[in-house]
Parts: sequence; structure tokens; C-alpha cells
Amino acid sequence: MTGPVRVVIVDDQEMVRTGLRVILDHTPDIEVVGEACDGLDAYRVVRDLVPDVVLMDIRMPRSDGIEATRTITGDPVLGDVQVIALTTFDDDEYLAGALRAGVAGFLLKDSSP
Repeated sequence: MTGPVRVVIVDDQEMVRTGLRVILDHTPDIEVVGEACDGLDAYRVVRDLVPDVVLMDIRMPRSDGIEATRTITGDPVLGDVQVIALTTFDDDEYLAGALRAGVAGFLLKDSSP
């Protein structure tokens, strides 16, 4: 791959999106190319921008991250896009559902300092 890794951040909490953007903007070879606030918006943004990676919150209004991941990974145009789930949940059954939807991995949101 040449050029920076292109990332879309999807989370219903603006503060989380902003925090991730600040961290990623200071990371060499990563470029945040877009953001979305729910699963429906996520698919539209990802379809328009075709990023390399989507950081996808799991629990969001209108359409959750599992359904959005299923839609993204089921779209042949987006076949190379990797979805990484962002979640506060570590329940095995819930995570298994995300894996079945096509996530490539997980980042656990931790509220500890």
C-alpha cells in the first residue's frame, strides 16, 4: 500500500469521534478521511470515500455497528475495507455476532484512567 492508511470513524458520540481523530491525526501514515454518527450514515460515508479501515462503534441509534458492518462487508465495491469494532462490551455472544457480520478485529473502549 502506498500513501497513508485512510480511516473513517463511526461513533454516535461526538466526543469519542473527536478524541479518536486527535490521536489518529498525530499518527504518521494514518489519515482520517471521514466521520459518521450512526450505522446508516456510516454506509453512505464509507461507500463515498472507500477507506482502508473503518473504526465502527457497535451500539448506535438508527442502525447499529453490526448491521452497518454487515452492509459494508456485503458490498463487493467495499471488499477491501476492514472494519474494526469499537465497543464497551466484552460479552462473548455479542462479539461473536460482530465477527459473523465481518469485523476484522476489536478495540475495547475502556473507561479506566
